[in-house]
Amino acid sequence: MNWKSEIEAAATRSQGHLRRTPVMTAQGFGLPYPVDLKLEQVQHTGSFKARGAFNTLLSTNVPAAGVVAASGGNHGAAVGFAASSLGHPAQIFVPEIAGPAKIALIRRTGADLTVVPGAYSNALDAARAFEAETGAMQIHAYDAPATLAGQGTVMREWEDQGLTADTILIAVGGGGLIAGALAWLNGRRKIVAVEPETACTLHAALDAGSPVDVDVSGIAANALGARRIGQLCFDLAKEQVQSVLVTDADIAKAQSALWHDARQLVEPAGATALAALMSGAYVPAAGERVAVLLCGGNIAPNPLA
Repeated sequence: MNWKSEIEAAATRSQGHLRRTPVMTAQGFGLPYPVDLKLEQVQHTGSFKARGAFNTLLSTNVPAAGVVAASGGNHGAAVGFAASSLGHPAQIFVPEIAGPAKIALIRRTGADLTVVPGAYSNALDAARAFEAETGAMQIHAYDAPATLAGQGTVMREWEDQGLTADTILIAVGGGGLIAGALAWLNGRRKIVAVEPETACTLHAALDAGSPVDVDVSGIAANALGARRIGQLCFDLAKEQVQSVLVTDADIAKAQSALWHDARQLVEPAGATALAALMSGAYVPAAGERVAVLLCGGNIAPNPLA
């Protein structure tokens, strides 16, 4: 796969459908050095997921039955939004742990929604059954080439905006976002994978030498709650990333610091990468310039409710 050309094509076909999200350099967070931030939480539907959804729908012929997706919340909202924007029906399956805020967000996109007991894997089973029954097109949340190429446009865009960092910290769930970054950069910058201790699919896979199932829980589980890392991500990451873990308390502290020090309101998953710097899970070398990708802003419960 020529990932660079796939990501370039994704960026071209998605023009006019996506926001070019802002960047900033921030001081604070209890750190003695500045941190570059990419504010992907202000993308359509509040996360980077719209990139993969639009690229998938724009690069294929969608059947009359429309599309179907399983999601912890953010992917479902992105697929629902993209499908509605392009005139396709969408059926979204989410687990109960998606929570009321993300469930309401998906409903606002106009998609049909089914809430499934259990975790993300249960929603994925239901989505696959719907696909087999109706002929709808499945849009996988992370382990599909078109999804990965769409997510790779984040890093392409960030470099176009003048990114100077040596190292980028990225939160990992199923792996689509970090895989897109790895595919675009191809070793030109260091990437650190950051995961909650209670939802560590990539870390477990790197330890085991291949993707394995893990138990998932914690405050970021409705966004970083995949049970197994995607194969595409694992293949790209196994030789390229440093993997670190953070606690729920670390994540909550980083989420609070992003609001107090930078006025950035993000969900726990969106704060997970910064938590690695604040907690000391990752310590930059002297003079190392670091950047953090803020991936999602769909807080539950709604802070303005």
